[in-house]
Order: sequence, then C-alpha cells, then structure tokens
Amino acid sequence: MRRNLLTAGIVAAVIALAVTFVHSKSQKAAQQEQQSQSAPKISTERPLEWPAIDKSDDIIQHIGYTTAYNHTTLTPNWVAYELTKSEADGDLPRNDAFAQDQACKGRQADLSDYRGSGWDRGHMAPAADMKWSDQAMLESFLLTNMCPQDHECNAGVWERTERMGRRIAGQYGSVHIVCGPVYKSTKYRTIGANQVAIPDAFFKAFLIQADGTYSAIGFYVANTDERQELKATTLTVDELEKIIHRDLFPALPDDIEKETEAKIMKKHWGI
Repeated sequence: MRRNLLTAGIVAAVIALAVTFVHSKSQKAAQQEQQSQSAPKISTERPLEWPAIDKSDDIIQHIGYTTAYNHTTLTPNWVAYELTKSEADGDLPRNDAFAQDQACKGRQADLSDYRGSGWDRGHMAPAADMKWSDQAMLESFLLTNMCPQDHECNAGVWERTERMGRRIAGQYGSVHIVCGPVYKSTKYRTIGANQVAIPDAFFKAFLIQADGTYSAIGFYVANTDERQELKATTLTVDELEKIIHRDLFPALPDDIEKETEAKIMKKHWGI
C-alpha cells in the first residue's frame, strides 16, 4: 500500500512538472511572438549601449551608468547607459557632491585639478538623468564621469543633447546612450597637477527601438565657447565612428547595425 502511494506520488509529480514545462514554453513562445512583432530580437550579453572595448578602457560599473576610464587622460574614454521613461521622470534633487571614484583602481583626476582651471567638471552621464535613485545621483558626480568642459559648451549644446535624451526616453520608452571625449592628438592640453587632458570635442550617440526597427543618431560637439546649434552637430553613427575610431553599438547583429548606423531617420528625433 505504501509503495502504491509512493508510486502514485511520483507519477503526480512528473505530470505536474510536465504541465509546468509546457505552460512555461507556451508563455515564452507567446512572449517571443509579441517581441517579433516589434523590433528585431537581439540576443547578447553585452549591453546595447556599450561600444567596442579598447585596451585602455578600465571598465567601472555603477548603478546608473558604466564608465570606461582612461588612466592616461584621466577622463573616461566613454560612458554608456540605458535611460528609461520612468528614470527620465525622476524628481530627486541634484546634490553636487563631486568626489573621486573609490571603485577606480589607479590614477584618477582630483578635485584640485579642476579648481581655478576655468573649465567645468562636465558630466558625461548627466545628473538630471539620475534623479530616479539617490545612489545613481551620488555616483553621477564621481570624477570618472567627468571631463574638462568649456562652460558655454556644457551649459549650451551639450545640455541640449541631454534634454533631448530625456525627451526621447519619454517618447519611445527608453534610449541607449553612449558618449565621451574626443582627442585629435596625444599632445594634450591639460589642467591641474595631475595633468587632466582637455578634450577637443565630445561625441554622443542614441539608439532606440521605433516602428518595428532600430534607429540611431550621432552628435559631434566642439569643446569651445562658440555657440553651436544642436541640428548642426548631428551626423550618422557611421560618420561618427570614423571620427572617434571606435565601433558603436557592436552588440547589434551586423546587418541591423549596418542599416541602422548608415542613416538618420529624422522622423524619430524631432530635430
């Protein structure tokens, strides 16, 4: 009797597992069908916003962004993150608590390098994109997220790219963002005792899913006090890659990357 009960229990358990497995497969199939009706499905371990990795990249991941710090220039090579609609709608106050990054192992800039230099501590991932979390806000002020930036550039066209990113996140649900400094040569202008390199320009690129496909746009912004119109700084991601000598959005399949980066679908960007 005891053996019959045990056998019956095992059979029941097997049947329950089978039903659960079939149900899970059905759910997954339904999810995959739903995804297939939107943008092409991307299967990758690398975040979509990360560019190709270089040997000079010291990858440091924070809650709101990833920075690839360069211990020679003492600025990030790039900073990347995904900004969602809910994050863009955050309302926490700005804290202005600039500090060195304790997660950075090696040389990094110091607050004293910027003090009295005439250059802003220019955010790559802006504080206004991190209002959804106290920790994200705090980490946005780490010096591994900063570059020496002309004030007119920082408060002008660069801020307009930041506002555009939040608008796009609200419109399409999320946007993948990568940005960083551009150096035209290794003969850097520098600030401070640690010789923090002053960028000649900055780049930024957005990637979104819209109308069942992917869409991207690039920006190239000179680090000067001259007024720059946002539209005049735009270019295709292909064109931007030739300037910065780095592959952007490599996690996209080659055919999708090629098509997406070769053009700007103006209807998606509103400029």
